[in-house]
Amino acid sequence: MNETTKRAAVLLIASALGPAMPAFADADSWGVEGEHGELHVYGEFVEGACRLDMVSQNQEIDLGRITTSLLQKTGSRGEAQAFILRLRDCVHVGGNMLDLRTGNRYWDSAQPMVSVTFTAPADPDTPELVKVNGVSGMGLRITDSAGRDISLGQRGVPHFIVPGNGAMLYRVQPERTAQDLLSGEWRATVGFELDYD
Repeated sequence: MNETTKRAAVLLIASALGPAMPAFADADSWGVEGEHGELHVYGEFVEGACRLDMVSQNQEIDLGRITTSLLQKTGSRGEAQAFILRLRDCVHVGGNMLDLRTGNRYWDSAQPMVSVTFTAPADPDTPELVKVNGVSGMGLRITDSAGRDISLGQRGVPHFIVPGNGAMLYRVQPERTAQDLLSGEWRATVGFELDYD
């Protein structure tokens, strides 16, 4: 078969199939019997050395029953409860980050670095504490794994993260403020943001 014959055969096959093709292309699968639905897929494509584990994104921490007898004096603290921010898929990239509190620079050629900023309404009398809703005379103190206080709205101390999966430990505990004690059920919401470098 020469080149011209091959082209003619291809054109003949294409023209023979041409009228049948629209019947398949126009088929509406929604018209057949059965159930149908849609799948909406979404996400976020971000640049970062790690990703936050989904379990860490939304956590609930129950401090249980706190008796007023534990918090009689301003500054008295109740029992601390630990929580962990887990990071996944941390890549081997160097890190270079400034600790805004001390002015110290942290650097590593292989380990990624992250700092966390916690945001929440501050207690009016003790601004380093998270304000709670529903009671008075109590706020929440957040500390890092070394026991350092977290300053709300400010980047925390940089953490070196092990490539692969990493975790950062924090604690939250109730603390007596200068306001009169008013007991009852309470809630507080604390947001956090991760900064990678």
